[in-house]
Amino acid sequence: MTRVLARYGWSLGLLAILAILLVATRLIQPNFGASGLDSLARAALPFAFATVGMGIVVIAGGIDLSIASIMAVAGVVAALLMHQMGDANAGWVVLIVLAAGAGMGAINGGLIVLTRVPDIVVTLAMLFVWEGVALLILNAPGGAAAPWLRELVVGAVTIPGLPPELTSWLPRALVVLIAFVVIFWLPLRRSKLGLSIYAIGSDQHAAFRSGVPIGLTRVAAYGFAGLFAALGGLSITLSTGIGEPIAGPYLMASVAAVVLGGVALTGGKGGLLGPIIAVFILRTLRLDLTLLSVDPNVTTIIEGTIMVAVVMAGGLLAMRGRR
Repeated sequence: MTRVLARYGWSLGLLAILAILLVATRLIQPNFGASGLDSLARAALPFAFATVGMGIVVIAGGIDLSIASIMAVAGVVAALLMHQMGDANAGWVVLIVLAAGAGMGAINGGLIVLTRVPDIVVTLAMLFVWEGVALLILNAPGGAAAPWLRELVVGAVTIPGLPPELTSWLPRALVVLIAFVVIFWLPLRRSKLGLSIYAIGSDQHAAFRSGVPIGLTRVAAYGFAGLFAALGGLSITLSTGIGEPIAGPYLMASVAAVVLGGVALTGGKGGLLGPIIAVFILRTLRLDLTLLSVDPNVTTIIEGTIMVAVVMAGGLLAMRGRR
C-alpha cells in the first residue's frame, strides 16, 4: 500500500478533486447525469489527446507549441477526405490522418535535432507553418465526418446482455481515450524507446554515455506527440461533424494539465494518468462556472488565471529542482 501511494498518490489526489467537482456539479445542476457525463467526456477528449502528446514531449525534456496547429491540420484533412472519399473509406482516412500527424511531429523533432535550435523556438515557428497549412487545405469550416465514426464518440457504451442502466454512465468518448492510450502509451513506456524517452528527459548527457540515440529518440517523442495531436484533431471533427482550420485553445490547456498532472517541466519524471485526470478537472471546473451562470468572459479569465498559475508553479519547481 505504501508503494502504491508513493507511486500514484498524486493521481489519487487528483481523482479525489475530480470526484468533489462532480459532486458539486450534481448539487449545482440536479439534472446532471449520464448525458452530462457524455457531454463532458466529448468536450474533454481533444484536450486529453493534446495533453497526452504534450506529456510525452515534456517527459523527453522538450515542449511543443505547435500541437494545437497539428490538431487543426489533422481535423481539416479528416473532414475533407471523408467528404470526398465517402463513409466506406473513412477507416483509411483515419490511418492517413494518424500517419500525417506522426509525420508532422517527426518533422518538428527532426528540425530541432538538425538545427540544434531550442524546442520552444522551432515549435513556435512550426505553429505558424501548420496553421497556414490548415488554412490552405480548408479556408473555412467545412467537410464532413462519417456517421459511423461519429457514433464512436457520441453516447454511452452499450454491452449486449447488460441492462442499459448499468452502462449509461460510461461515455464512449472516455472508452476511446482509454483505448488509444492503452494501445500506444503502455507498450511504449515499457519498451526500450520509452525508457530512452525518460532517459533523455532526465539527463541527456548520461543517456548519451549509456548509448541512447539522443536524436532519434527525440524525433520519436515528437512523432508520438504528433500522433496524439492528430487523434485530438480527429476527435474534434467527429464531435462537431466538420473540419475547423483555426487552432483551438489546446496549447495552454495541455501545458497546464501536464504540469497539474505531476509531470516535471524539466523532463524525465511523471506519467500520463495524472495529466488526463487534470484535463477532466479543468473541464469540470469550466462546466461548473457555466452552470453557475458566471459571465463567459469572467469564466475565461478564471480559467486562464488557473492555467497560468499552474504553469508558473511548475516552472518555479523546475528551477528549484535544477538548483
